[in-house]
Amino acid sequence: MSEGDKGHGGGRRVALLVAVWLLTMAASAVAASVTFEHRPLVIHTGEAAHRLTVEVARTPAQRSRGLMARDSLAEDAGMLFLYPRQQPPWGSFWMYRTRIPLDIAFVDATGRIAAIHTMQPCGSADPGDCPSTQAGVPYRAALEVNAGYFAARGIDVGDCVVWPDQADGCAASGQRD
Repeated sequence: MSEGDKGHGGGRRVALLVAVWLLTMAASAVAASVTFEHRPLVIHTGEAAHRLTVEVARTPAQRSRGLMARDSLAEDAGMLFLYPRQQPPWGSFWMYRTRIPLDIAFVDATGRIAAIHTMQPCGSADPGDCPSTQAGVPYRAALEVNAGYFAARGIDVGDCVVWPDQADGCAASGQRD
């Protein structure tokens, strides 16, 4: 290989590195531009009403971002994932790039908690190494909170979840307990 060939190959490598860097920066900018609206949410159990402030994930970009790259979550905070249609029981969540352990409640079309699971952070750089948590039930929403939140407050399957703009369900029918 001549000296000229070596120089040309080096230029290609630099151009490739610059292209990869630009794509990474663009992806980071898109991820950073995902914002969430904050809304009040109440979980009604037989004994109490538990109030949270949740970030609402309505769009695919918001749902994809979720609680990634967070080092903490306030005790009375969470994230509510809303879907325009009922999701199947095999719908799942994963913890790729999520640093804090979380509880997740899958909420059915009536606003009742249908299943609760605990999810642990996944520290792998390879998303394929991160386990996913299947709902196991059909759901219209999912609520993520700090791990242990539901158990510490006696929140369980069948309890009623209420948020603004919820068109119907257990709250609208007066069946909160």
